[in-house]
Formats: sequence, structure tokens, C-alpha cells
Amino acid sequence: MATHEVTNQVPPLSGHDVADDPALLSWLDTPDLHELGRLAGSDEWQEQGRLANAYPPVLRTHDRYGNRIDEVEFHPAWHELTKVAISNGLHAYVDDHHVERAAKFYVWSQVEAGHGCPISMTYAAVPALRVAPDLAGLYEPLLTARNYDFGLRAPLSKTGLIAGMSMTEKQGGSDVRANTTVAKPVQDGYVLTGHKWFTSAPMSDVFLTLAQAPGGLTCFLVPRVLPDGTRNRFFLQRLKDKLGNKSNASAEIEYDEAFAHRVGDEGRGVRTIIEMVNMTRLDCVLGSAAGMRAGLRQAAHHAAHRKAFGKYLIDQPAMRNVLADLAIESEAATTAAMWLAEHRPRLGLAVTKYWVCKRGPVHAAEALECLGGNGYIEDSGMPRLFRESPLMSIWEGSGNVAALDVLRAMKKEPESVQEFLATVTGVDARIDNALKDLGTALSDVDESQARRVVEKMALILQGALLVRHGHPAVADAFLGSRLGGDWGVAFGTLPKSTDFSAIIDRAVPKL
Repeated sequence: MATHEVTNQVPPLSGHDVADDPALLSWLDTPDLHELGRLAGSDEWQEQGRLANAYPPVLRTHDRYGNRIDEVEFHPAWHELTKVAISNGLHAYVDDHHVERAAKFYVWSQVEAGHGCPISMTYAAVPALRVAPDLAGLYEPLLTARNYDFGLRAPLSKTGLIAGMSMTEKQGGSDVRANTTVAKPVQDGYVLTGHKWFTSAPMSDVFLTLAQAPGGLTCFLVPRVLPDGTRNRFFLQRLKDKLGNKSNASAEIEYDEAFAHRVGDEGRGVRTIIEMVNMTRLDCVLGSAAGMRAGLRQAAHHAAHRKAFGKYLIDQPAMRNVLADLAIESEAATTAAMWLAEHRPRLGLAVTKYWVCKRGPVHAAEALECLGGNGYIEDSGMPRLFRESPLMSIWEGSGNVAALDVLRAMKKEPESVQEFLATVTGVDARIDNALKDLGTALSDVDESQARRVVEKMALILQGALLVRHGHPAVADAFLGSRLGGDWGVAFGTLPKSTDFSAIIDRAVPKL
């Protein structure tokens, strides 16, 4: 008798269109988006994503002769993934194309998330650089060019550039004003001396960084290579061994009188670089939403093909409740992310960055569990998705930083509160009731209650956006559970009245 006949196993999820996502297509539905989606869903590119993580980058500090080289060596898959991203403009900050760019970033991130870090920072660097028009005039055309030109050469001699960010220091973390890197004026610029604890994408061509100039904390642009082709005094000390995001290099670095260009006035470094931070926060939301969609797709596909107790999992009432709940969370995240890409409101971005990124890990865990033991195995891809999920809540300000940023925004820019209220008021009675519960909290929030208030604001905003832009069954279930109180603590606790079929049908991938 054969003992190794394979039965009741789920067929590979391949050959599908990742862009075939109803919540996404309500914002953008173009042939080139679907072309990228089919590429993202192909066996070839899913394998490239696996390889990029199976063989993470390696730091080469010296060559065989003992010369300092500070090179980061990547698996070829990482370069190929990045090349596709850049050729599709995912890195390019181009006015009036933010929705298209966000949609493509969301789709391609579902192949492999790590290479999206330098893509995101290159996109985000441009609005910060525009504070210095002369620098922007030189670098913006190269930061938006659709050419992947990897290698250490003088930036202005290349056909395309990648930008990184170097802000975090050991003693400060998110408290960037505790920065101790020193900037000394010299002819034609400054030289920086200091240690950075986390530098994202250290193989980039240029970096935005903060340092203490004579006039206070200031933003600078640091090239890896100087115009004469010599290396800047920018030394990679080690790569971080991270929980996830394995394909992407993150490094500790030393500036030892590294040459830099000032971006903006001395003493206004945080105000200058916040333009970059806001755009990378948008990509944190997009990345979390993309991760949720990828997890949901795997869970729904598995449930549609796996039998238990005489029925397919997708026909089991308890599993239908879980899948619908995961789908609601995913669609709410995607809808909010695309709305942010179109409007980019200061307050809405901070609110959503806090909540959507917080929901990523619990969503990933539940989606993994839908596959049972199969999901706990590396071959499924779900462990990689799970390890990636906490990053977006940590990057660009962890939960408390994001929640407190909302409070600061409301105090400094009271008009942003009115803008928020105009977006959500009068959309649905359940939203209006939730707004009443907030009461006067929007004008005077105790810091100990920051998360509580921001969470409620995020749910109100997501609910309003689903009513305006989402499917009626999804919007109704979201409002009834998240704001109406007819919900438990774990996923899979939606009420009987939920239109499970309408919601789940939107989640199952079409092969």
C-alpha cells in the first residue's frame, strides 16, 4: 500500500493577479497595474522574493588586501526585485501621481517587503530636498529616474539614485533631538562626525541625516562617494541581525568628518526631515495593508481548497467568520492607505499610521493560523509574513510616538481637527455616536489616554472611508463590530447578521 500519496493538500497559489483586489481597484484600475499584479503573482517572482530573504545581504568592510571598501553584497534576486520596482516608478516622487504610485507599491510589496525600504526612502527624500532648491535641482531628476544604477560611484555621474535615511542614535532612538553627531562648517559644505545606530539601506547613493550644527539640529545630504570618485568618510560597522525584513540591509555607521550638504536652515533639521518622515509613514501604512492582503489571500486560498470534517474549510461557519473578519480588517487598511495617498492629511496620516500598523501583527498571526500547522512551516511563506509584520509599527516612530504625534498635531494645528471632523461627520449614525463618545477629548487629551483616543479616531476614519469608498457589506460589518460593539476580542467574532458570502467572495483569489 502506498503511504506517500498526497491528498487533501492545497494547490500552490500561483498564476494570479495580485492587483485583483476590490478594495484597491476602487481607487485605481489600469492595465499597467494589472500587468504588475500578474508579475507579482507569478511563480518566478514569488521565488525571487523567497531567495532574497533566504540569502540576506552580507557586509564586506575590506577587500583582500586590507583596503576599506564598505560594500554590501546582495543576492541577485534582490537586485532584480529592485529593478522592477524602479522601472515601474515605485520610488519616484512625481506630483499628481501619488495614487498610481501607492497602488503599485502596495501590489509589488506583496512579492517581497524588504526591498521596499530603499524604494520608499527614495520616494520620501524628494519633498525634504525641495527645501534646498539648488540641491533638488541636481538630485531630484536622478532620484525619480526609472534607472536602477547600483554601485559606488559619484552620484551625479549615475543614471539613477537611491536614497537612504540615517537618523537614529544609540542614546536617543525616536528622540532625535538627543542627537550627538556634530556638523562642522567647511568650504562648500560641512563635515559630520558621529555614530548612527540604525541607518536604513546603507548601500544607497545619498542619505538624509541629522546632526548638530552651530545653529542647532540640522538636516544634511550625505553622498557615499565624492565628486572626484573617492569614498566619503562614511564607514559601515556592522549590519543588524533583524527579526524580519531580512533581504534589506540596516547598518550601524560612523561618520568620520564625512562631507555633507546642508538641507534647509541650521536649527530646523526636524522640520525639514519631517517631510521625508511623513512620506515614509505613508508607506508604513501601505506596507501593513499589503501584508494584511497577502495574509488574507493565503488564508482564503487555503480554506477554499482544504477539507476538514467532511467540508471545505471555507464552508465551515466558524472559519467563515474568521475569514470575513480578516477581510474586513484588510479592506479597511487598504482603503485608508489609498485615501492617504490621494489626500495626505497630516492628522489622518498620523492616526492611521498608529492603528493600521498596530493591526498588522495580529492579522498576520490569525491568517497564519488559518493554515494550521502548514502555516507554521517556512515553505508556506507565512512565517516570513509574520516576522515582517511588526516592523511597520516600529519604523518611523513606534506606537507611543505615533499616538503622541497625533496629540501634538491637534494642539499645534487645530484646523486639522476640523478637517478630520469634516471627513467623518454625517456619514453614518454609528460614526456620529462614536464621535459623541470622544466628546471634548480631541481638544485636550491626557497623554496616558493617547492610544485610546487615537485608536477610536482611526476606527472612525476607517469606517467613514469604507462607507464612502468600500463595499456596503464590508462597511456595515466594520461599523457594527468595530464601532457598534457587536464584536469580541479575537478575529472571528462577527455577529450572525454579517453578510459573510459577500465579504468572503471578495477575498478568495481568482486563479
